[in-house]
Amino acid sequence: MKCLLAIVLIGVVCAVQLAEARPEDKYTSKYDNINVDEVLANDRLYQKYFGCLMGTITCASDGKYLRDVIPDALKTKCAKCTEKQKAGAEKVMRYLIEKKPDDWKEIEKKFDPKGDYRKAYQEDAKKRGIKLPS
Repeated sequence: MKCLLAIVLIGVVCAVQLAEARPEDKYTSKYDNINVDEVLANDRLYQKYFGCLMGTITCASDGKYLRDVIPDALKTKCAKCTEKQKAGAEKVMRYLIEKKPDDWKEIEKKFDPKGDYRKAYQEDAKKRGIKLPS
């Protein structure tokens, strides 16, 4: 789950840190300087990233990369993520589950419509103290 849906949410905001793969087979660190806490604390910024991920608004380049990377990150268990990206993904995931559960559900519907990733990452989430909503 390390980046599980977290990436999804990393996706939501933080995941903005993810992008295209570098030669070392890692996602670019180009967006690693984005302050995830600032995005989560600022509803205007948060809504821009969330809308981008959901496809309801036009994305800035960082949001578009994030949206494009989330499916691969989920499929590969974030194998191409840097440690900073993994930490950011988990932070975003926790925030969404605790503070924006309806948004979390929307993201799950979009990026995990069959619930496959939820099942695959559920045990890891539990070990990390993350209680996935029903």
